[in-house]
Amino acid sequence: MTKMSERGDRVEVKPHSPSTSSGSPARNISLLTKIITGIAIALLFIILYIILKRTGLLAFIMDGDRLSGYIERIGIYGPMMIIGLMAGAIVVNPIPSAPIALAAGLAFGHIWGTIYVVAGALAGALIAFSIGRLVGQEILYRWFGDRLKVGLFGSQNMLTGIVFISRLVPFISFDIVSYAAGLTEIKVWRFTLATFAGIIPASYLLTHFGSAMGAGNAKRIATSVLALGFLTLTPILIKIVYDKFRKNE
Repeated sequence: MTKMSERGDRVEVKPHSPSTSSGSPARNISLLTKIITGIAIALLFIILYIILKRTGLLAFIMDGDRLSGYIERIGIYGPMMIIGLMAGAIVVNPIPSAPIALAAGLAFGHIWGTIYVVAGALAGALIAFSIGRLVGQEILYRWFGDRLKVGLFGSQNMLTGIVFISRLVPFISFDIVSYAAGLTEIKVWRFTLATFAGIIPASYLLTHFGSAMGAGNAKRIATSVLALGFLTLTPILIKIVYDKFRKNE
């Protein structure tokens, strides 16, 4: 659309598009939908946890011996159960994943047990990451705007490193890190790679510990415990070395 200026020149005027406005009704409805979706997902997880607890299924999952025995009895469906339980334990925060990993080691040994545990944990991490990104990221955009794109939570390399280091420590909440990563600008392939590489050591040690418990091998159990302790200290050692390296520059 053109208008005439006071001097008689033609001036191009772009029509205002309400759909592109940051406060447009369409965008507000989209944001409200995501907020409602997030609340609905949270309520669903709470209800699921209550059902698992009241039916005794949660106690069954937390009992490594009973769980491994059942997994062995169901044959070829055992690996699928481990993968499904691990994924569910990551997505639904209160469900513990360590007893599932120990049961996998008891039932399948530390090699195949590790493979099934890593597959389930990676699947659960990607589901949690996707929920965080689809439901929560737009809310952060409304709060912080373009600062998210320019590195409010750090560069891609820094975010990748944070995810990787957090995966090395067995006692840092795996699921919270997955949800939180979805809120940042980290690329999916970087999150996937950092998660995959980071969960292998802890998964192997937990399944190895479970396998050693089943075999009654005290030496292997002690080795696994020491290795888990060392793995927990690894991020602290990395931080100390990094700080000294920066001081020497």
